[in-house]
Amino acid sequence: MPTTSSAADDPVAFDQPCPIRDVLDRIGDQWSLLVLEALADGTLRFNELGRAIGDISRQMLSRTLKRLEQDGFVSRTLFAEVPPRVEYELTALGRSFLVPMRTLIQWADENHRAICDARRYARERDGDVRERRFRG
Repeated sequence: MPTTSSAADDPVAFDQPCPIRDVLDRIGDQWSLLVLEALADGTLRFNELGRAIGDISRQMLSRTLKRLEQDGFVSRTLFAEVPPRVEYELTALGRSFLVPMRTLIQWADENHRAICDARRYARERDGDVRERRFRG
C-alpha cells in the first residue's frame, strides 16, 4: 500500500530552499502587489506610480521598486535628459505574474469579510492578546 508523506513528516524539508516561501517573502509585503497592478496598464514614471498607489512614501516606493527590479518583475529605464527621466514597466516575468496575482486579489476581495469576522470572533472568544499581555 503506497504511503504519502508531507513536509511535516520530514523536518529537514523545512530547511530546504522553498520557491513559494521565497516568492511570497518578496511580493507579500504591503506595497509590491499595488506597484505591479499600477504598472499592469503600461509604463509609468516614479511620481505617476506614487499618485496611482496613493499613500506610499517616496522612500518606500523607491525601496519597493528596487526590490521588484532586482527580482526581475520590473525594468527601470533612465533617460539621459535634464532633468533626468526614469520610467518603470513590467518585464515579461512581471506580466506573467498578473494572472495569479489578480486571482489572489479577487480571492482576498471575496473573503476579506469572512477573515475579519473570524478575527473578531477570536478576539471576543480569547480576549485581545495585546490586552492580556499588558495586564499585570
